[in-house]
Amino acid sequence: MTKLITTLIAVLVVVSAFALTEKPETDVEVDAEVEVSISEWEVPWEDSRPRDPYVAPDGDIWFVGQRSHYVAEFDPDTESFQKFDLEEGAGPHTVIVDKDGTPWYAGNRANHIGTVNPESGEINKYLMPEDNSARDPHTMAFNREGDIWFTSQGANSVGKLGVETGEPEIIDVPTPRARPYGIIMDQDMERPWICLFGTHKLATVDPGTMELIEIELPSEDARPRRLAQTSDGTIWYGDYARGYIGRYNPGDGSFEEWKMPSGEQSRPYAVTADDQDRIWLVETGVNPNMFVGFDTEEEAFISSEPVESGGGTVRHMVFHEPTNSIWFGTDTNYLGRAQIQ
Repeated sequence: MTKLITTLIAVLVVVSAFALTEKPETDVEVDAEVEVSISEWEVPWEDSRPRDPYVAPDGDIWFVGQRSHYVAEFDPDTESFQKFDLEEGAGPHTVIVDKDGTPWYAGNRANHIGTVNPESGEINKYLMPEDNSARDPHTMAFNREGDIWFTSQGANSVGKLGVETGEPEIIDVPTPRARPYGIIMDQDMERPWICLFGTHKLATVDPGTMELIEIELPSEDARPRRLAQTSDGTIWYGDYARGYIGRYNPGDGSFEEWKMPSGEQSRPYAVTADDQDRIWLVETGVNPNMFVGFDTEEEAFISSEPVESGGGTVRHMVFHEPTNSIWFGTDTNYLGRAQIQ
């Protein structure tokens, strides 16, 4: 009897493992003209959670290791990595690179935003206010002037860092525990748009008055996490809790939503838009994670491809127009590129 039970348990483990890695059933109508080829490179530093890549002006890819406290550079031509160690406990969350090629990182667990000199490795820190009003810089985006807008999830605030002065200006979010998360700049790179992940709201800030405006989503159960904007000014978001992609029109205040291919289990996380106004999302509630495309003109899903490493969770990604590619990091310790044909 003991042998039989052991055998049954082994069979169940195998079956369960197969179910977790099997490509989920979807209703995606794949467009034959849209081909997605995903390549991945294993990051040489173990269990470091490489995340939030950004394409520098020279084409190199910068990303951070949240668990191992580093900023790193990847050369796609030579397929080589270079690491710049930060202080222990920095917990970097995001990196963005300015027009001069300087990487700026969010010291999420150490109350600062910092820069790394790519030549010397020297680190320069811009501390957040001592009152902890922006204690955990989270996600960042440059505006037209080169200043940095950022979210602070735990501190429940949005900030703007003047890169010349090093002084941050902090705006509290009115809704308690709203957890400001993903942030992008609009097409003019003037106005930030933000996901309030702890509630069913988006937000934006008037850059002239610095007034923060909250926008309620149609469902109180919604939890938007990342967002993108298409060329017509429309805001697109992934509803992580309900498994939807949503559209918000700032012009008339209207919303429309579509259920993700994997349904309620999809957990759409990373979101970006390409130069043809297609939205790309990663479903992280399934294993492997699924890289999904949505045609905003046809209002239909056009692609659903598995992330070969499994992904674990793909948290953020960026579209690079010159190479028609999307870069992302995975919790399975890979740097990935989705080439859109």
